[in-house]
Amino acid sequence: MRFISTSTLYTYPENWRAFKAQIAAQYSGAKLKVASSAPAFTFGQTNRAPAFLNNFPLGKVPAFQGDDGFCLFESNAIAHYLSSDALRGGSPQSSAQVLQWVSFADSEIIPPASAWVFPTLGIMQYNKQATEQAKEEVKRVLAVLNQHLNTHTFLVGERVSLADITVVCSLLWLYKQVLEPAFRQPYPNVTRWFVTCINQPQFKAVLGEVRLCEKMAQFDAKTFAEMQPKKEVPQKKEKGGKEKKPAPDVEEMDECEAALAAEPKTKDPFAHLPKSAFVLDEFKRKYSNEDTMSVALPYFWEHFDREGFSIWYAEYRFPKELTQTFMSCNLITGMFQRLDKLRKNAFASVLLFGTNNDSIISGVWVFRGQDLAFTLSDDWQIDYESYAWRKLDVDSEECKTMVKEYFAWEGEFKHVGKAFNQGKVFK
Repeated sequence: MRFISTSTLYTYPENWRAFKAQIAAQYSGAKLKVASSAPAFTFGQTNRAPAFLNNFPLGKVPAFQGDDGFCLFESNAIAHYLSSDALRGGSPQSSAQVLQWVSFADSEIIPPASAWVFPTLGIMQYNKQATEQAKEEVKRVLAVLNQHLNTHTFLVGERVSLADITVVCSLLWLYKQVLEPAFRQPYPNVTRWFVTCINQPQFKAVLGEVRLCEKMAQFDAKTFAEMQPKKEVPQKKEKGGKEKKPAPDVEEMDECEAALAAEPKTKDPFAHLPKSAFVLDEFKRKYSNEDTMSVALPYFWEHFDREGFSIWYAEYRFPKELTQTFMSCNLITGMFQRLDKLRKNAFASVLLFGTNNDSIISGVWVFRGQDLAFTLSDDWQIDYESYAWRKLDVDSEECKTMVKEYFAWEGEFKHVGKAFNQGKVFK
């Protein structure tokens, strides 16, 4: 395996361009850390810092850096590098076909998809003529794909390749925003193929549950107005009448990046709860930096607030779907990434037990409040229904044993019946 150490992918959250590399890594087994939030990465700040620009002169993301210092920009190059030989095509002819579809996505899908979808997201001003033209171009693209997929399960060969990954990611916003059932009805082969791909474990680990559009989204003038940047305040003049020049922008964000990278201010889902004396971040520091059994666990039980927090046991409901253990671990990592904004109010240790084709996933979670936190935000509901959840009695021996074993990654795990394989911590 070429990828032994962990590499880093810098991006903003929910970047479809970055999804290509992430899904490729799921298939190849490449170890990839996604840096999409503070403190590891803040879009508009980190990517304008001199150290970042030294490696990535354009300051754009996604951007890839290996532990050996090897750097790449441009999403297709990164996805290609992280792919296995099989994903790249496996033969000169198939590799050329993969490149053909990757180029097709960039030149034929992205331009009309952007012109149609971006106004519905408030990213671009609506232009009727441009939108209608984009719709016709999307129909032409879908017709080409539909004809090809009439006699092919996947775009190249008989299994998923980088061609499928790239084209699916390019079509993602179309299927989520505007391709309502009536519009996509003439292209059943495309939808069959798209749904097949997004339901592969490697796609799901990155994309989560993708809901196909039920009603075509429309341009909303109010949303567009809210998305526009505030006008700059006129520059003050220095003594002598000279105008102060603003610092030059290293990078001009394209409209998609500017909108998708912006994190709108939303109400804190936990604002209704009273303050707690239990400082979860302090426990996390103990857990990360000191011995679990002798320091972190005693601290946890000494300071745990039974009224302000709750402890839950979760078990993956579909163990028969779990195949290779590295894929199962990627499933856990994908869930953690999509719950990034929950980290401040939650902690979890999720473990994989068993071996290839015979494993289960289960874990112990600590949440702010007495209820499951996932229902407090639509962004947190992608994965949690794939697990069976049970609230633990914090005073019971069962709870104390589970907390000890899952937090320490050692113990008898009598309720599991399989040997510990590896674990992931959400903190």
